[in-house]
Amino acid sequence: MSTPASLSPDVLGTAEGIANPYPAYLAFRGPSPVRYLRLPAGAFTGRSEPLYSWAVLRHADVLAAIRDPATFSSQSPAVIKVVPKLALLHDDPPHHTQLRRLVSKAFSPQRIASLSDWVSRISNELLDSTSQGPVEFMSAYAVPLPMRVIAGMLGIPDTDYPMFRSWSEACVSYAGMAAEERARKIQEMMSYLNQAIAARRERPAEDLLSALVSAEVEGAKLSDQEIRAFASVLLIAGNETTTNLIGNMMGILADRPELWQRAREDRSRVEPIIEEVLRFESPVQRFPRVTTRPVRMGEVEIGEGELVDMFFGAANRDPSVFEDPDTFRPERPTNVQHLGFGHGTHFCLGAQLARLETRIALNAFLDRFPTLGRGAAPAVRQQAAHVSLGYKALPLVLG
Repeated sequence: MSTPASLSPDVLGTAEGIANPYPAYLAFRGPSPVRYLRLPAGAFTGRSEPLYSWAVLRHADVLAAIRDPATFSSQSPAVIKVVPKLALLHDDPPHHTQLRRLVSKAFSPQRIASLSDWVSRISNELLDSTSQGPVEFMSAYAVPLPMRVIAGMLGIPDTDYPMFRSWSEACVSYAGMAAEERARKIQEMMSYLNQAIAARRERPAEDLLSALVSAEVEGAKLSDQEIRAFASVLLIAGNETTTNLIGNMMGILADRPELWQRAREDRSRVEPIIEEVLRFESPVQRFPRVTTRPVRMGEVEIGEGELVDMFFGAANRDPSVFEDPDTFRPERPTNVQHLGFGHGTHFCLGAQLARLETRIALNAFLDRFPTLGRGAAPAVRQQAAHVSLGYKALPLVLG
């Protein structure tokens, strides 16, 4: 396959490549990873030297790498540095395994199923203030629903969700926010969580934050720093993925009115639609790893301590696994192989919660609105967070 002369792998690290990475995936998905400029030097990024990374784009290579945490470590903040270290996301086994056990019960299939009525109530509250006609979908629904759900599980007032969203963006949008502003917002989040943790030590409640305060690993209580790291990752991962999944889904369906009608008539289509969204427009497009030893991938040698990005979004468009991958086909038989929630050790802890919220959301909109279309104003993709594919603004018309 020939690569357009104007297209460089470095586009993967730009606003353009974050908003629409698919042309680069098509151009550079070959037998070997490609090296690209992930973060430039400068005051804005807080780096004195540019940071390069290897982009792993093929499904088989991504799968092999994430199955080998001993070689591809999750401790990427040691290299990226501008990224705050988050529990679970940036931990390797066996420590990761111990930490995951602490919260796994809260995200068990049985526990998530029990939340269905509560999530439906939150969804309906949001929909009650959403009438037919134009709506900016992200602010009206896709952002507040996951925020209110994860805040409720942690025991934090869901009225504070605008702050949570701002802090989440500071943690993931490190290419689109000045270093000073990013540091200030992260410090705000830590101060807020310190107060919440102190309150739970004084008066425990039936929530995840209280469970973390009372939890032990190898006979020792978690420190405040460890609890903050846990709560941070739950707040961030608990909203970022689901917000983007719901937004991407509604953007796709707004362009496919015939599919909207078929789904209204046959709700067995709902879950296949969600799985195909996870493949077609993966809310988590990439996640970094760091090599712990020299390793050969394809025809390139990658040294120890180098940054390697696992591109789930590219793997999910790999034609060797998904026939006609650039077409949205919910009935695709190979959709079970998508990596929209990762795989293996770091398979998304909140995958079932994200699926539950998205299923409730889609059914609720199908119940209330016979038609769905794009709004008059153009949609705006986020262009700052390397990890995510999603919308900052998605104008829709509900009919």
